Amino acid sequence: MPLSRSLSMSSLSGVLPAWEEDDLPIEDLLLFEVAWEVTNKVGGIYTVIQTKAKITADEWGENYYMMGPYFEHNFKTQVEGCEPPNPAIRKAMDSLIHNGCQVHFGRWLIEGSPYVILFDIGSAAWNLDRWKGDLWQTCNIGLPYHDREANDSLILGSLIAWFFKELTDHLGDKPNVISHFHEWQAGPGLILSRSRKIPMATVFTTHATLLGRYLCAGNADFYNNLDKFSIDKEAGERQIYHRYCLERAAVHCAHVFTTVSQITAVEANHMLHRKPDVVTPNGLNVKKFSAMHEFQNLHSTKKTRIQEFVRGHFYGHLDFNLDKTLFFFIAGRYEFSNKGADIFLESLSRLNYLLRVHRNDVTVVVFFIMPAKTNNFNVESLKGQAVRKQLWDTAQTVKEKFGKKLYDALLKGQIPDMNSILDRDDFTIMKRAIYATQRHSLPPVTTHNMLDDSTDPILSNVRRIGLFNSRNDRVKIIFHPEFLSSTSPLLPMDYEDFVRGCHLGVFPSYYEPWGYTPGECTVMGIPSVTTNLSGFGCFMEEHISDPAAYGIYIVDRRFRSPEESCNQLTQFMFSFCQQSRRQRIIQRNRTERLSDLLDWRYLGRFYVHARRLALSRAFPDKFKMDNTAPLKAEDTCRKVQREGDREEETQLQEREDTKLMTCNVSI
Repeated sequence: MPLSRSLSMSSLSGVLPAWEEDDLPIEDLLLFEVAWEVTNKVGGIYTVIQTKAKITADEWGENYYMMGPYFEHNFKTQVEGCEPPNPAIRKAMDSLIHNGCQVHFGRWLIEGSPYVILFDIGSAAWNLDRWKGDLWQTCNIGLPYHDREANDSLILGSLIAWFFKELTDHLGDKPNVISHFHEWQAGPGLILSRSRKIPMATVFTTHATLLGRYLCAGNADFYNNLDKFSIDKEAGERQIYHRYCLERAAVHCAHVFTTVSQITAVEANHMLHRKPDVVTPNGLNVKKFSAMHEFQNLHSTKKTRIQEFVRGHFYGHLDFNLDKTLFFFIAGRYEFSNKGADIFLESLSRLNYLLRVHRNDVTVVVFFIMPAKTNNFNVESLKGQAVRKQLWDTAQTVKEKFGKKLYDALLKGQIPDMNSILDRDDFTIMKRAIYATQRHSLPPVTTHNMLDDSTDPILSNVRRIGLFNSRNDRVKIIFHPEFLSSTSPLLPMDYEDFVRGCHLGVFPSYYEPWGYTPGECTVMGIPSVTTNLSGFGCFMEEHISDPAAYGIYIVDRRFRSPEESCNQLTQFMFSFCQQSRRQRIIQRNRTERLSDLLDWRYLGRFYVHARRLALSRAFPDKFKMDNTAPLKAEDTCRKVQREGDREEETQLQEREDTKLMTCNVSI
């Protein structure tokens, strides 16, 4: 079923129904956000709640609280302990503490400094069997003893439901409570709260369906068979039926069900049998990445640091021009098929063929930043960086001697004899340095020693396509099976700095409910490749009339065969390689202009709408929504339209600039 194309960039800020009142009576409400990733970095949901915290805390002030599991190390390093400002919260916490369960309170030390309530799962584990019985009595869902994650989520959910019962008993009718639960791990808390008829409005957000992720990882033709899967059978065969039941029960218990993208909404409707009430796209705190007009300079400086690494990695085989070398990358969880690494590698093989056939002088160095099992750095990679540093030191020593002799000769009013300005020792040092760069093996494909080298999907496919970093290859591959860090002895760069130094991010995902990686590229002004099966790609297709003109290349993996998608991706990359330096600069400017579209200041409105809808359903006598009322935020809408008009004028000017370009501008 094709996705609807309902929104435009100019109407984004005005598509939500209006309240009868201008604003929610926040002083009479308490908002709780529940997630396993609160202060606990596990996956992408951590990024969602962390980046959204500031705008929510600014709006709700001391009436906003996050809830999650307590981990001692995380609490000591990320949370500043303090007393709850609300007496009812203190009393609810004391009720749990007096019954032997540990609860911790503080401020999470991120932007916005939201309050957090963290529940110690270990201190309450002695209740597990009793709470399993309660869950079975409530909704006939049983949890196996060996599934630690499901058992921990039940303990957390039981503590949260207990807390909400105590809290609402102390609060009475005012203030009303809104609780927002993220993902199936938070589901038991929602299920138990609703089954006990705790008076509060509930929202449940699924960022990806459990079964969808499993099916896609198993190479199923997922999107063409959504209506054909036997859901219970598929979940049972993968031994996740109990988790699926928790997820589905939470979806149907919530007053409002949301998901992060249109493509996931279609998936959830089939997998969980409920159509989402609201789509809540994931945003970013754009201010963190904002570099104003400086982002082009940042690209240049960070690119220089990547070039230094490449000089060391390819020592002895550095027969390509680094000024005409482009850096592509893919990053994220190591889900080979879901993240599109399979189609990316095949496209790189075809790109290499095209560049060689057309005798293109561009070289493409591709980085795979995906964590895998390793036991240490590759000796050859470390040696390369040591050789590069030794060469640099040698060059600096000779340069100083050369410079001093040249300076002395000029002071005497003489033009120095270039044959005598360097003595025999200098030539000996330089020759030794050159001999040190000789290597009899090809530059390594991976920077680390892999534990499963023979079965690793990326390395197996590299062997299949034959891209071994030979001299004839115009596409070189570097697999860095660790997340980047500025403290690394090999590639000492943080991920953000690395992205700024690259030319193109490639994320041809088959299963990607949202996709933060291309979004991060966009706000840093780096073009990226995504797909119409990722939430980000669908969002851009809906809101931008010509995404490719803004550096967002969208591969069609929904309605084309794998072969056609692979050819399309190859063509995108080949076209990018043919751009001149000036064309890429103009494109980066246009990419960075899309930042505001991904800012929580705009996308946070969808969360506001979901909360309002939940209140109107939980407390219909107090809160009403008029879906037929005229839309508000007209001023914001007009502002975006004016920006669009100015952008059109700029585009016309850029077209005139492009006509003046020459093809021989260096990269």
